[in-house]
Amino acid sequence: MTLANGDSQEYFAAAKEGRLTFQKCNRCDAVQFPPRHHCTTCWEADLAWIDSTGKGKVETFTIVRRAPLPAYADKVPYVIAAINVAEGPRMITTLVGEDALDVQIGDTVAVTFEQGKDGDTLPVFQRT
Repeated sequence: MTLANGDSQEYFAAAKEGRLTFQKCNRCDAVQFPPRHHCTTCWEADLAWIDSTGKGKVETFTIVRRAPLPAYADKVPYVIAAINVAEGPRMITTLVGEDALDVQIGDTVAVTFEQGKDGDTLPVFQRT
């Protein structure tokens, strides 16, 4: 089972290639995430896909110390973070790397990719 739907197929295809992409409105230039069939700023349906630099900053985070499901028991502790990506959108994602648990608000991060349990390639971030 894949996470991709009609609005996000290109997003997941790009992730599989190691690229982080966002939609940009051709009318108002708003950049948005998650993918949708229309611009959430002006409601125009004329969207283009742009490649992200993959850089951002930690806006906030939490450290998960108790697995919410048995399937995640081998992953705790892990960090869930809100990342303000350079192009504008905010992404809720996992922070990875040996120093992930040392995260602080304002840390700079860069995207990397992991294989999800469902077979999709997912963007995650690591401290830089």
